[in-house]
Amino acid sequence: MSGRLAIIAGMTMSGCGHARPEPVAPAPTKPAVQLAVLPAESDSFPTAARAVSSSLATAKVKGTDETKVSKVSLEVAQLAVECVEPTGACYEAVGRSMSANRLLFARIDGATKRKLKVTVTLYDVDANALLKTAAKLFATETEAARGAAALVDEVTQ
Repeated sequence: MSGRLAIIAGMTMSGCGHARPEPVAPAPTKPAVQLAVLPAESDSFPTAARAVSSSLATAKVKGTDETKVSKVSLEVAQLAVECVEPTGACYEAVGRSMSANRLLFARIDGATKRKLKVTVTLYDVDANALLKTAAKLFATETEAARGAAALVDEVTQ
């Protein structure tokens, strides 16, 4: 009788193993938010451009997952997409060409031979919207180089 009991027990247990649980769909993953940082460019104020570019490259932007530092400035990137106006449409085109969701860049404009204006911008490519911008007029290039980090922080914090 114990042989028959073992066979029945084995058949009963083997029947339980055939039921498989319903597969669980993986949770949808949120795509990574890419930040493209474009270095500043200025033939008239190269020291300020280097300082601003360095601050941009090391900036941490909330809400972004990955940062790519471009080798080309905004002006060169705009030429590549054949759109050189300082407009949302042009910034969006640059961002799309770089597969970026956000752009961080700066413009350096000479107000006079000595004074310069530095403008730092954070742009949302997906929403085609300006997130934040800050500008400051500096009396000298040395002053601009020293104030670059604070201006970038103002936009990225």
